[in-house]
Formats: sequence, structure tokens, C-alpha cells
Amino acid sequence: MVARLTRIIPLLLLLAFVAGVVYVVAAWRYSPARAKEILIKAFTMLNVVLAAFFGLASLYALSEGNGDVLDLTLSFMVTALVALGITRICRAVFLKHNPSYRMKPMKAKRLRRWPWPWGRR
Repeated sequence: MVARLTRIIPLLLLLAFVAGVVYVVAAWRYSPARAKEILIKAFTMLNVVLAAFFGLASLYALSEGNGDVLDLTLSFMVTALVALGITRICRAVFLKHNPSYRMKPMKAKRLRRWPWPWGRR
């Protein structure tokens, strides 16, 4: 059990570093609330891609009969799925405290008053 946890530490450190860099740059460029929204979207996509990749690698290791690689890839896949769950919880909390981010802005609708610009209103 401890051996599995020590194998995922590099992945966790990498995810934490990426999160820190993305948040600092986005908070500097935009606002802290927008930075959180960007971070949640980025980590949702990143964790979905990681889980899919390690899931496919696990299936390949299973088909080849390689137990050691299967154990490693399953550990990474579970880590990505747990991180995805945490990201979704963070999104729910963020939307609870910032309800304005739930509704995206819509494009304005232009009313055409052709052929005369002073037509009826």
C-alpha cells in the first residue's frame, strides 16, 4: 500500500505545480475568480485526458500480461479519477459562492429596422 502511494507522488507534485503556475498567471492576467474558473476547466480536461490515457495503458498492460505495469498504470488512473472528483467538488463549491459564473454572457440581438432606420418601435 505504501509503495503504491510513493509511486504517485511525482504525479501529484506535477499536478500541484501546474495548478500553481496556472492560477498565478491567470490571477495576474484576470481576476482571482476568473483564475479559479480557468483552473477548474483546465484541470477537468487534464484529468479526463490522464484518466483515459492511463486507462488505455492499463488495458494494454492487461492484454500483454504485464502485472507490474498494470499495477503502476492503475495507480495513476485512480489518482487521475480522484483528482477529477476533487475538481468537480471544487467546481460545485465555486458555483455556489459565485452564482454569476453559472450563466455565460449571451450575444446581443440586433433588431433590424429596414428599410428605414426611423421605423416603428
